[in-house]
Amino acid sequence: MLEQTQEIVHSFNSTYSEVLVEPKAVLPPKGMGRLAGIDGNGKMSKSLNNGIYLADPADVLQKKVMSMYTDPNHIHVEDPGQVEGNMVFTYLDVFGTEKEKITELKEHYTRGGLGDVKIKRYLIDVLEAEFAPIRERREAFAKDPGEVMNLLKLGSEKAEQVAAQTLAEVKNAMGINYFA
Repeated sequence: MLEQTQEIVHSFNSTYSEVLVEPKAVLPPKGMGRLAGIDGNGKMSKSLNNGIYLADPADVLQKKVMSMYTDPNHIHVEDPGQVEGNMVFTYLDVFGTEKEKITELKEHYTRGGLGDVKIKRYLIDVLEAEFAPIRERREAFAKDPGEVMNLLKLGSEKAEQVAAQTLAEVKNAMGINYFA
């Protein structure tokens, strides 16, 4: 769809004038596709019950993280662990902001001496810092549906103005703006 739209925009702009903006793809960084579920199997899914959701309360988030798939061979704290395929480290890579600390945790886990519970507690702190403001804002909006409808209405009006302006520019470029 994106390529088709780019072709249409390019064709229009070449034929008439530079009116339309060519859309650009917005893609996640390389290697950051879909986030796997907490069980390590495929993508997050409600039907598989393996997802963490923005609206999850803190206690549910904690329960889900504590049940996350790690390294099945990392039985004792002193055992060396494997970082690859370990969902806790996958989520830390995505949500963690302290990259140096995460790198140190990975090295410590790989050589042994770091337990799963410790890294899971760290992940809980990281996720809670990320999700708590979102959860609070969501709860505030849930208490005032009238304000939500007002925001939607304002957004629609703004989009309508932009669309009308673009349509007028397109009609002018094509020479078919009969009522201007």
